[in-house]
Amino acid sequence: MNKEELVQEVAKKTKVSQKQVDETLASIVETIVKTVAKGKKVTLIGFGTFEPRKRAARTGRNPQTGKELKIPAKTVPAFSAGKKFKELVAKK
Repeated sequence: MNKEELVQEVAKKTKVSQKQVDETLASIVETIVKTVAKGKKVTLIGFGTFEPRKRAARTGRNPQTGKELKIPAKTVPAFSAGKKFKELVAKK
């Protein structure tokens, strides 16, 4: 399902215009991205948690040459599914 299909489905279920649903969804995503970028967690009970995670510096290899290279430490966005979400997916 892509964003357009999600907007259509939510609009149908909530009887709200697709434009309003699209604006709301964009606002939700923007808020989650900005919050995680600031280093904070966003938890949606039953769905999951968006959070920044730190990756330590490590040594990697160039697959073409085999030469070692240093991969710097960085912070990346991560998502952990909530209990209910995991249970629903596991049933299928």
